[in-house]
Amino acid sequence: MKVEMINTGSELMLGRVLNTHQQWLCRRLADLGHVVTRQVAVADTGREIQNAVRDALKRADLIITTGGLGPTSDDLTREVIAELLGKKLVPNLAVRAHIEHFFARRGWPRPEKTEVETLVPEGAEVFLNAVGTAPGLAMKIAAGNPAALTPQWLIMLPGPPRELRAMFDQFVGPLLKREFAETIFVCRTLRTTGLGESRVQELVETDLQSLVAQGLEVGYCARPGAVDVRLTARGAPAGPLVAQGEAALQRILGANIYGQDDEEIEQVVVNLLKQRRKTLAVAESCTGGLIANRITDVPGASEVFLGGVVSYANSAKERFLGVRPETLLEHGAVSAAVACEMAAGAREKFGSDYALAVTGIAGPTGGTAEKPPGTVFIALATGTGVAVKKLLNPWDRVVFKQVTSTQAMEWLRRTLSGPASSAES
Repeated sequence: MKVEMINTGSELMLGRVLNTHQQWLCRRLADLGHVVTRQVAVADTGREIQNAVRDALKRADLIITTGGLGPTSDDLTREVIAELLGKKLVPNLAVRAHIEHFFARRGWPRPEKTEVETLVPEGAEVFLNAVGTAPGLAMKIAAGNPAALTPQWLIMLPGPPRELRAMFDQFVGPLLKREFAETIFVCRTLRTTGLGESRVQELVETDLQSLVAQGLEVGYCARPGAVDVRLTARGAPAGPLVAQGEAALQRILGANIYGQDDEEIEQVVVNLLKQRRKTLAVAESCTGGLIANRITDVPGASEVFLGGVVSYANSAKERFLGVRPETLLEHGAVSAAVACEMAAGAREKFGSDYALAVTGIAGPTGGTAEKPPGTVFIALATGTGVAVKKLLNPWDRVVFKQVTSTQAMEWLRRTLSGPASSAES
């Protein structure tokens, strides 16, 4: 089945709003066995919306539009699609009652402009909005309609993410199961770190060739400090093919694999700390608290994360972590010696089992020939001592911080996981 998505909104074209619909809807649809084959974003003009829908009707079995169903002057989706399909807009009493109740229970006056939201194309299936006013709409377009050559479904969803997501789960998912034959689709993502995207492919592609010939699809996605390897397959052999591909990746990449599907490395670290009943503290300079931020994004992190110090200034390193002035004077703030004292100080101050420390030069200025921008020292303090690594992450400041925080947590993950072989050190 061919599925196309049309995201409407001039704010998307101006770069003022991030289009989160494309990722969320594609994931939900794929989980139901329907992979999106094409998606576009268009401005809030009748001509652009109508042209995009007309074009999609030439190819797709299912079309989903987002946005343009509200009460304001730039909400044009329902009108222009009704015009394209030769459908009249008619008042819907259930929608009007829903909107009246929405405002009444909040004690707000109902704006007159919301009356336009009660108008729906004749024959459309209506999805009442559980968290807003604009209804979603679904239309089965019969063969012979001037705009469509074959029977198709066109679904219109509101733009606000919280409204769209609730409506998709409540109405669209069941509609797709009712109207379209279930397709077997299996997708598994293995998340790796410590290797570049091209190196990952070099290591695995030979062993996966026979599975690819049988229908396994392999994709690679590079992210700051990490590479995802995606395995997908369709039809009856999908499950065994993906399982065999996963086994091959586990064998080849070993400890470079830190998680699966949506797992983030901070989730893995927190879970390992919980399993081993160990605690963590951090001392951060160049990452500005990003490690602590990522760790505390994980529910339940308070069980294992004791706290951290963002010691950006040398005086903070001395005062809060016990870094010696002579160490700073002799080696400089960005050094193995200072990183080690930061980690040891954090572990002592917080009484934790482990402590991570990072100090480096985020750039783009401030480096030297010996320590160019991107230089970073990561230290890990444990009950047996302190170890340190020197790395070079020569990217912009945001990417530098993301990569460095991932590298620090990856070191802790491997330590918590015990001795294990990896594809490369």
